[in-house]
Amino acid sequence: MLVDFEKLRMAGAGKAIAVLTSGGDAQGMNAAVRAVTRMGIYVGAKVYLIYEGYQGLVDGGDHIKIGNWQSVTNIIQLGGTVIGSARCKAFTTREGRLAAAFHLVQRGITNLCVCGGDGSLTGANIFRSEWSDLLAQLVEEGRITDTLAQQYTHLNIVGLVGSIDNDFCGTDMTIGADSALHRIMEVIDAISTTAQSHQRTFVLEVMGRHCGYLAVVSALASGADWVFIPEAPPEEGWEDHMCARLGESRSKGSRLNIVIIAEGAIDKHGQPITSNYVKDLVVQRLGYDTRVTVLGHVQRGGTPSAFDRVLSSKLGVEAVVALLEATPDTPACVIGLSGNQAMRLPLMECVNMTKEVQKAMNEKRFEEAIQLRGKSFENNWNTYKLLAHQKPAPSKSDHSMAIVNVGAPAAGMNAAVRSAVRVGLAQGLRVYTINDGFEGLAKGMVTEVHWHDVAGWTGQGGSLLGTKRWIKDVDEVLRVRKSSQERIAVRRAGSWSVPLSAVPQYLELCSVFTHLQKGWCCAVRDELRALTTLPNSCMEQIVETISKYNIQSLLAIGGFEAYEGVLQLVEARGRYDELCIVMCVLPATISNNVPGTDFSLGADTAVNAAMESCDKIKQSASGTKRRVFIVETMGGYYGYLATTTGIAVGADAAYIFEEPFNIHDLEMNVEHLAEKMKKDIQRGLVLRNEKCHKHYTTDFIHNLYSAEGKGIFDCRVNVLGHLQQGGVPTPFDRNFATKMGVKAVLWLTEKMKETYRQGRVFANAPETACVIGMNRKLMSFSPVTELKDHTDFEHRMPKEQWWLNLRVILKMLAKYQTHFDEYVTGDIEHVTRRTLSIETGF
Repeated sequence: MLVDFEKLRMAGAGKAIAVLTSGGDAQGMNAAVRAVTRMGIYVGAKVYLIYEGYQGLVDGGDHIKIGNWQSVTNIIQLGGTVIGSARCKAFTTREGRLAAAFHLVQRGITNLCVCGGDGSLTGANIFRSEWSDLLAQLVEEGRITDTLAQQYTHLNIVGLVGSIDNDFCGTDMTIGADSALHRIMEVIDAISTTAQSHQRTFVLEVMGRHCGYLAVVSALASGADWVFIPEAPPEEGWEDHMCARLGESRSKGSRLNIVIIAEGAIDKHGQPITSNYVKDLVVQRLGYDTRVTVLGHVQRGGTPSAFDRVLSSKLGVEAVVALLEATPDTPACVIGLSGNQAMRLPLMECVNMTKEVQKAMNEKRFEEAIQLRGKSFENNWNTYKLLAHQKPAPSKSDHSMAIVNVGAPAAGMNAAVRSAVRVGLAQGLRVYTINDGFEGLAKGMVTEVHWHDVAGWTGQGGSLLGTKRWIKDVDEVLRVRKSSQERIAVRRAGSWSVPLSAVPQYLELCSVFTHLQKGWCCAVRDELRALTTLPNSCMEQIVETISKYNIQSLLAIGGFEAYEGVLQLVEARGRYDELCIVMCVLPATISNNVPGTDFSLGADTAVNAAMESCDKIKQSASGTKRRVFIVETMGGYYGYLATTTGIAVGADAAYIFEEPFNIHDLEMNVEHLAEKMKKDIQRGLVLRNEKCHKHYTTDFIHNLYSAEGKGIFDCRVNVLGHLQQGGVPTPFDRNFATKMGVKAVLWLTEKMKETYRQGRVFANAPETACVIGMNRKLMSFSPVTELKDHTDFEHRMPKEQWWLNLRVILKMLAKYQTHFDEYVTGDIEHVTRRTLSIETGF
């Protein structure tokens, strides 16, 4: 539902909103406090910050302070919570809640946003239900007047779930869970190197007294040998099975073992399984050098991840909208995440369902407990069990599958290959990998792979299979400088190759001289595009390779080139029967520009890399005079990377191709930033997508800001470049890649069976060549031919972008006067056993 912004401002005028953080802290809480504060001020409300959680509400006084725009400046990158959190026994009593009501009424506060776990949110709902009685008692005791009580008859409550355990039913992710996974994976990656050096076994204990989310996802993301979680106690005799598994892993050539255990792990009888018990078991049974590492509160610490910053910002904005739209009849709600959308969930439905999980565990109904955690948790657990240990395939299949990486490398590609290979083998398929993209397929660079060939791939960045991006058959590129102008002469000959990364420079130079040699430039442009190693340039050789190896299905993991390549193969089916095989594109690109999906592998890692760089860039100016940084991000024409990074770092502006701008817009932005620099802030950050505008380049914007800001601030430029493609995958990308790989191969297997006739696979229907993607919260398979109408091939991106409504949040949080005409409010979604069974991408 679209927001009527003027109506929203009218609702906010004269209102008072308070925000507090309660219970255990979680990374991302500061981003939520910032979003609630700024959105509240933006709609004309008075915003109060309550320090030390419910204790501050009970104590009153200086614990409840009015907030302003500057109160939450430069806190988005900080871990913990700057307004403090405390576990408050006083609030569990009626006397404590009476004091809290008095302190709120004194300040005219009738809208309360609580960020905490299920205990904190349950307390908020009790407070809300008692509000009328509490005011009546205050009137009776003479502490407030009857007139004041009549003026504030109702308390609106909205909750934000802050919990690293991700143990709250109804929302895909809670604030802090992704950051906690970052801390865990950093430790596992570091420990793995020392473990390999000494051939050690490490037992890692992670948080999760009642919920195994952190343990199971970190096990999935690291390829751990064994994992213990409270929801799934191991079967009787697990000690023998575990030791046998660890021993088998070593016999296959592994130099280390990783065992992950949730702090609340138990056996079938409800007895604790401790990390020290597991260590002693391994030492006694196997004689391995074994160490225990208890991560403890490290998991709560550190800077929040990009995912948590963006999540908290979205949920905080939605919380304010929900408070202003609430009526006395509106039940208390919690703002949760459903796919990529903020949703409003009835608070007590979520709390009661969360309690049902614990009840099922107490009664040893463990399978039901896993189901109540939600379909995503159940799939994580089942996927881990499928991939952790090789089991004999039910039956040997006659089908085969080839896996290829296409386009630029993206973090998560290797994790996807590992899961695809292993689930393919588990299905009885003959599995091949192809080196160097479609060129490798044309040259027959095909290798049959086995289970242990992909061991340890999950945490590695880049592409181990290789993704060659070259232009063929261009013998010479000569640059001739004449009259301070550059021309390009391209001469066809031989077999010399030119890197594809250089082509944009050539094409840009061509465009400069279009007025001189228009026809020649167009010819060069078309020729260079045609010569890329997409299938059309080597179709005959590709067909020969497919026939030689009897490849019956193809999984292409890559970005826009993977989509375009598979589309070319499908369109050639009419000429070559050999191409009537099942094909699937698994999107993997930092640009996130593949049609048919909301998220691509590698995008989360790229956003985190850009965010970490921007954090350091901002910090570099600490203590200096006022300074503005112009930062260029990658992404081609697609603005997802710049927009998401902009929200995560609290950027003052982010220029993208999808939102056209002119010189007047730039001048207005400079003036706006100059005004803020005079009063509020010391540092400014402006992001520019690399192809957002042909003429307003990064240097142009830098020069403009430098000239117009002279005397107020100085300006610096940073081009982030390929650091956004490097590094190890984030936990999100590892987990997402693993599950996407599994889903893709199961789909390929099913389609091969459906199209198998007369001794071969013959797949020529549109639905046999698809892009696997996550749309909203559902996994889907979209035929590549149908997506053609929804694709802008010139700019290599989908025609519609779901993330554009994030731009409103970015601008509002940067204090721009903008309208919320395109902001879509969260729908109310009830939490039942049926809704929990719906598949999600997280």
